[in-house]
Amino acid sequence: MRLEWLEDILAVAENGSLSEAAERRNLTQSAFSRRIQNIEDYVGVELFDRTRKPVQLRPTTADQREQIGRLAGDLRQLVTDLRRGDRTSGNRVIIASLHSLTTSLTPELVNGIQARIPEAFVRLRSANLDDCFGLILSRQADIALVYRVPGMEHPIEADYIESLVLGEDRLIPVFAVDKADALNSWFQSGELPFIGYPGDVFLGQVMDTVILPRIRSLARAVPKAETALTLAALELAKVGIGVAWVPLSLARPHIARGAIADLSASLASYSLDVTAVRISGSPGVTENAIWDHLAALSAD
Repeated sequence: MRLEWLEDILAVAENGSLSEAAERRNLTQSAFSRRIQNIEDYVGVELFDRTRKPVQLRPTTADQREQIGRLAGDLRQLVTDLRRGDRTSGNRVIIASLHSLTTSLTPELVNGIQARIPEAFVRLRSANLDDCFGLILSRQADIALVYRVPGMEHPIEADYIESLVLGEDRLIPVFAVDKADALNSWFQSGELPFIGYPGDVFLGQVMDTVILPRIRSLARAVPKAETALTLAALELAKVGIGVAWVPLSLARPHIARGAIADLSASLASYSLDVTAVRISGSPGVTENAIWDHLAALSAD
């Protein structure tokens, strides 16, 4: 069933006249009548009652009018999407972003890209660190936005890998302001409840190798919950489950509103590089323009 046929049926149903429907469809009445006949021949049944004035849908056709309208709308949208996809495909750049960056700094970076390069169409994919690099290596993503421990190399280092340091973030300990008394009570008893990250994600590795060894010299670290998502860790800290180490970029507005407190003065925090990574070679014009924009940010 063609889209134009569905629209022909709807035109007759809405106008109640073959001549008015033909005018609406920009056809002569004879040409329109032939097309209606072709539709009925294809379906194998009469769709309209021509013995009545105005022309009316036969009961079986009327029962399907809503579905015909829905199908016509879906097909029109499909055509629009296909045409839009053809226009944007040449300017499409896929960015893989670490989950913790997706909820904090990446939206701001994408906003800057759109302002600088309006024709760019950015598809954002959120993933953990290993998957971000996997998407780059398999060329399922053009650029990856990931954290890096200062002074350390990325997991993939080769002549064909380019990277930029875009700025710095900080992994800070936070806890609910209105639950401070409970935290002090735990701490005085020698315990520090905390929200952990799985060991197979980047922040889990930072916690295990850098943060936990430091706080264990102050108190017994007691894991109360675990999540791979920094936004979830932040929410757990806000309700007083335990101290969460989250990026400052994510925590800043919640600190400003007084919902959580930054405990960096008492507990360990850690600096993180925000980096962009891609495979060098022969990228498209839009990818190059975005990379140049990121390089300018790095220089600043």
